[in-house]
Amino acid sequence: MTWLHSVGLKACLALSLTAVGMSSSIAQQAPSTPQAKTELLWLGQAGFRIKTPGGQTIVIDPWLTGGPKTPAPYKTDIAALGKVDLLLVTHAHVDHIGDAPALAKLHKTVLYGPADMITPLITLGIMPAELTHRFNKTGNVKPLPGIKVTAVQAEHSSLLVWKNPATEKLESHPAGEAVGYIIELENGFKIWHMGDTGLFGDMKFITERYKPDLVLMPIGGNFTMDPEDAAFAARNWIKPKMVIPMHHNSNPLAKGTVEEFQKAMKGSSVKVLPMVEGQTLEF
Repeated sequence: MTWLHSVGLKACLALSLTAVGMSSSIAQQAPSTPQAKTELLWLGQAGFRIKTPGGQTIVIDPWLTGGPKTPAPYKTDIAALGKVDLLLVTHAHVDHIGDAPALAKLHKTVLYGPADMITPLITLGIMPAELTHRFNKTGNVKPLPGIKVTAVQAEHSSLLVWKNPATEKLESHPAGEAVGYIIELENGFKIWHMGDTGLFGDMKFITERYKPDLVLMPIGGNFTMDPEDAAFAARNWIKPKMVIPMHHNSNPLAKGTVEEFQKAMKGSSVKVLPMVEGQTLEF
C-alpha cells in the first residue's frame, strides 16, 4: 500500500465516480445466467455471499482470512468464493472490511461503501479510486442489472486501522458512520443486512419504507444488539417474514447465542432461521 502522490483527493473521487459510472453501464449490458432461487451462504460474523435469481454474486462484509469461524476453503483462499460481481461493506472495522479490498482487486470489482470509509481507503492507497463507489444513508445505487442497494441507518461506529508500510506501525483513521443495506434482487426479494447496530427507533421507519422480506440481524451483544434487544426489534418494529441471526460466535466479548435469541422470539410469527458458518440456504 502506498500513498497517492500525483492525484489529489478531489480528482481521485471524481475518477471513482466516473469509473463506477462506466462499470455500471457495462454491467447493465452484461448477460446473466438465470437460476431458480436466491442462495445465501454465511461466511461467519457478518459476512455473506448472495447468489441472485439472475445468476449474479454479491458479497457483504467478507472477513475471511482473519475470521476465526470462516469455513474452509475461504479462510485460506479468497478466490474460492468464485466470481464476485458486487462488494458491499457496512463499515471499516476489521471484522467487516476484512478481505474486501483484496477481493475487489482480484476480481476488478467495485467496492461500495459509506462515503467517509471509502475516502481514506483511497487517500491511504489501500484502494484505487476506480474500484470504489461512495454513497450514504438513503442513497441508492443500481450496480448490477435488476439489483438495487439502499444504504440505511445503523447505530454503530466506524474506524479504519491501517499498518503504515513506511513505519510498520498501526494507525487509526476516522471512517465515517456505519450503515446497513436494503438489497433488492431481480425478482423483488428484499434483504436487509443490518450491519453492526444497536437498537434505534427508525428501524420501524426503515421497515415501513423498504418492507424487507429477510433480515440479517446481529445478536452478539457488547458491540451490537444482544439477543433480547434483537428480538424486541424483530417482534415489535420490523416483523419480517424471516430473520437470520448473525454477528455472534466469533468474538468472546459478543456472547449472545442463537438459543437465547430463539427463546426471546418464542410466540412470534417471525420465522427464525439459524445458520452455522458455511451453511447455505435457498429462498
